Amino acid sequence: MIILRTFLAAVLAIAVTAANANPSFWRYEWPDTDFEITSIKNWAEILSGGPPKDGIPALSDPGFIKASEESGIQDREPVITVEIAGQAPRTYPIRYLTWHEIVNDKIGSVPVAVTFCPLCNSGMTFDRRVDGKVLTFGVSGKLRNSDMVMYDRETQSWWQQAIGTGIVGEMTGVELTQLPSWMESWAEYKARNPNGLVMAEPRWPRMYGRNPYVSYDSSSRPFLYNGEMPPHDIPALSRVVRVGDKAWPVLRLRKEGEVSEAGLTISWVSGQASALDSGTISQGKDVGTVRVRNASGKDVPHDVMFAFAFHAFFPSGTWMLGG
Repeated sequence: MIILRTFLAAVLAIAVTAANANPSFWRYEWPDTDFEITSIKNWAEILSGGPPKDGIPALSDPGFIKASEESGIQDREPVITVEIAGQAPRTYPIRYLTWHEIVNDKIGSVPVAVTFCPLCNSGMTFDRRVDGKVLTFGVSGKLRNSDMVMYDRETQSWWQQAIGTGIVGEMTGVELTQLPSWMESWAEYKARNPNGLVMAEPRWPRMYGRNPYVSYDSSSRPFLYNGEMPPHDIPALSRVVRVGDKAWPVLRLRKEGEVSEAGLTISWVSGQASALDSGTISQGKDVGTVRVRNASGKDVPHDVMFAFAFHAFFPSGTWMLGG
């Protein structure tokens, strides 16, 4: 279970937000955000996650070292890997993203935002360019459907991480381009890319390698979530592979090993620890590594998220349950 203090803070956050769910309450913190432009129909959907704006510090321009030189990361720990043609592969350890949630980086000529929302297990990488402007993202401290609400420092617009779309302000309705990336174990990454790069440990006083959400992915209900539960008796905090508006349960992939349908081949192999189980990330239960490729064998943008989050953001989505 999430520790009691965090749970009580969540209950208080819901109560406070319910009483103050309107832009007039938020404008003192967000004076440059245009709340008149929004896709949000019910402001009560926006909850405080506890920390204020930038209370979870996003990173920019991180340092990197060669994979062969890294000795502090354990083999089973999850990392988010980004491979862009013509550039050395890079990976971003979840031990750091758990505490920072967003990394603003540049790979060659491509400015990227590598993001991870622990409450949805959503790890996605976006191109930070919008209409010729490069955006820099931070953590707003707000949640919607338990998913991180990001903001960009250039226009102070709010963005929904799980769908990469602007929801409040000037950028409302704008969709970021999602780039192919995937979560795998550190052992898998360094075996494939011994000369690849890994993000160096940030210079922040954080308990890197620890999981503050102990046993979260064994919970029966999501944190700070008031929406519907998934259909088909699928547990709310079971993982699904989302590609577009389709979701493949990881439990199915775990049984079958590989699925080829809808023009995709989705594979699962064991060896990656859950970042949301044990207090020490490297000791988490085995949730495996998923790769999604198209008919040409190229990696496809996707997300491995919790089932409740898929249902919340894609209520008419297709559940790929197999025979």
